[in-house]
Amino acid sequence: MPFTAPAELPSHAGVMPGNVQNALRLRPVVLAGGSGTRLWPLSRKHYPKQLIDVIGHDSLLQSTVRRMAVLRDGRRADAAAIVVCGEPHRFMTAQQLAASGIEAQIVVEPAGRNTAPALTLAAQLATAQGEDGILVVMPADHIIADTEAFGFAVAHAARFAEQGAIVTLGVPPTRADTGYGYIRIGAALGEVAHVIDSFVEKPAAELAQQYVASGEYWWNSGIFVVRASTWLATLERLQPEMHAACASAFAQGRQDGAYYHPDAAAFAAIPSDSIDYAVMEHLARTDGVQGVVVPLVAGWSDLGSWDAVWDAIDKDADGNAARGRVMYEGATSCYVHADGRLVACVGTTHLIVVETPDAVLVVDRSQVQGVKGLVERIARQQGSEAENHRKVQRPWGCYDSLDQGERFQVKHIVVHPGASLSLQLHHHRAEHWTVVRGTARVTRGDEQFLLSENESTYIPIGVTHRLENPGKLPLEVIEVQSGAYLGEDDIVRIADTYGRCA
Repeated sequence: MPFTAPAELPSHAGVMPGNVQNALRLRPVVLAGGSGTRLWPLSRKHYPKQLIDVIGHDSLLQSTVRRMAVLRDGRRADAAAIVVCGEPHRFMTAQQLAASGIEAQIVVEPAGRNTAPALTLAAQLATAQGEDGILVVMPADHIIADTEAFGFAVAHAARFAEQGAIVTLGVPPTRADTGYGYIRIGAALGEVAHVIDSFVEKPAAELAQQYVASGEYWWNSGIFVVRASTWLATLERLQPEMHAACASAFAQGRQDGAYYHPDAAAFAAIPSDSIDYAVMEHLARTDGVQGVVVPLVAGWSDLGSWDAVWDAIDKDADGNAARGRVMYEGATSCYVHADGRLVACVGTTHLIVVETPDAVLVVDRSQVQGVKGLVERIARQQGSEAENHRKVQRPWGCYDSLDQGERFQVKHIVVHPGASLSLQLHHHRAEHWTVVRGTARVTRGDEQFLLSENESTYIPIGVTHRLENPGKLPLEVIEVQSGAYLGEDDIVRIADTYGRCA
């Protein structure tokens, strides 16, 4: 299609030009469905890296959504973000957004189908609400050090997107990294942007060095800027089966407050594919929509491994970095993350050490890509450490498994103010509750009563019960379970605030 480069933007240190009164609004779309297995044991299936404060105080999800606030020239993203996440993470995602004061609509995927269907559902939600703005599509688990530079790159990309292009942000490489995909840049569009020539998967080391030396390849950031209608029309042309299945799942879905639930049965028919494979790789070989790449020079990292975390944070004179209670003695080029205990490294070099309450990882920095295979092995052996932390997050709060044996388990339960667990019963275990902080409202069979600090109660096997926090401060309870079977699947929910009875 005929295409012209928009007016070039100046350096992000200057003032952007701009008669932009008629510019399309930008709408953030955050893809938050990843599992982050390479950052195990901090990141796990049911509490993945986008929900964790890997770097800084905010989680990666919160940092990603906040990034849109820096855009200039009238393109501030004032529309609510669309966040696409999996069913297991929807409550934690909503809690983190609410805690940060971030307005968002959450599309809840019943199962993982990769990034192309996720973007399609977000585009369908945007157009169903009467908008055909420009979607700024970002993975939820990346970091960008210079948010102002990011804002200018997005604003530049948006000008191409207004003309009907699908734009990606490419990162000029600083090293021959085998952990990233690459984009081969084509003809120049003005002084900055380029036509996309092709996409390349993660290369071997020798090939990566050739890419970097040629100057023709940029890292693939996975960030896209596109009009909602452009994406939907392009997908319908290139992947009609995926488009039809997504349309069916969306049309039969339902709104539940801030959540949009696509129909689960229709969703199961959606083919799984990435944005790159489904659409972007076809653009250079067809006569349809043009693919454009705009450079992003802003300290980008996808935090795809522990070595990338080491690379992204400040280090001491010996090249060591740390979070938590860590001591180095004669160590060099190490990264240690200590969740609770003191971790001391003496004479070590080039190591990653990650300590959590139930698992410790020690890996050479050159071997961090092998962590994914390790997690798969733990999962095959049905190790709980692949999916859950010892402290498990729930929509009402969390619990920490302090100790367990053949016929007992001890948990520390924290219930948010105003929250309640489901009305439930167990077939194989009894429970003893002792309140250590706050006030509990207890339902036990036909009874309902309050427990204050240092008071306790007993829940027999088979008796319906519920724990609630009627106060304004967190409720803390020590729970002792006893019985023949203590698994989490021995829960029969009778009523639940969070729709989990099914």
